[in-house]
Amino acid sequence: MSAIGIIGGSGLYELDGLEKVEEKIIETPFGAPSDFIVGGELEGRKVWFLPRHGKGHSILPQEIPHRANIWALKSLGVQWVIGVGAVGSLKEELPPMHIVLPDQYYDRTTHRTEHTFFGRGIVAHLPFGYPTNDLLRNTLEKSCNSLDLPCQNGGTYVNMDGPAFSTRAESEVNRHHGFDLIGMTNIAEAKLCREAEIAYASLSIVTDYDCWKNQEVDIQEIIAYLRKNTKNAKKVLAQTIKTLPITEEQKEFSLLNTSIMTAKELWSEEVKKDLAPILKRFL
Repeated sequence: MSAIGIIGGSGLYELDGLEKVEEKIIETPFGAPSDFIVGGELEGRKVWFLPRHGKGHSILPQEIPHRANIWALKSLGVQWVIGVGAVGSLKEELPPMHIVLPDQYYDRTTHRTEHTFFGRGIVAHLPFGYPTNDLLRNTLEKSCNSLDLPCQNGGTYVNMDGPAFSTRAESEVNRHHGFDLIGMTNIAEAKLCREAEIAYASLSIVTDYDCWKNQEVDIQEIIAYLRKNTKNAKKVLAQTIKTLPITEEQKEFSLLNTSIMTAKELWSEEVKKDLAPILKRFL
């Protein structure tokens, strides 16, 4: 049975209720992951949990070793990833404490080479028109509904670099484009999961209105909302893990079949070794 990975964002550094708990320290060709990975069983499912910013929140958004994180989860048999994170709302109808499950991303980051496993002699172009997995996102929505939590299924997440929050001008431009949310982390995870043939969805938790409502983003206010939302997030994750029909084949699981452009005989031994968890079907 394929495993489920949880990447915890601000305020979510562990997952409750795990049984048969174990910890993994994994070395990857892309350096060390954000922290050690905690595994266990929850509701009979194998789950691996990784805190995105490290325990204690010691890693800046642009310092997150996304490639190492996804490589490590893939090496552990993870085929589904839920990325949990705090976001700013760009719409009045999405107030703090609201949960949004984005189905689109807009990339305004500047670290493109860190958003792909490929290069060094292997070229792959994967489809990314619909970057999140419908089944996973819909299961998250059902979990929110069953827990009577406010939830919007769908919406666009614009990904900025950070670590500073938006200027008022930037916030207004993002609203003009019709974006729903703003954050600093999800686009790299979504892209790398797609390359690793992992089904990905984001559980985005609104903590503020960015700065478009004539006020600065207050980090203390964000932390207060995060503490309130952490319990809800854990409940949603537990319910989703319990009900996700993970035996169903998904489009993400075989996308490399038609996405790798470089002939196999041209792949170097070094790159094949480095990408073994991702390319193992071809090796």
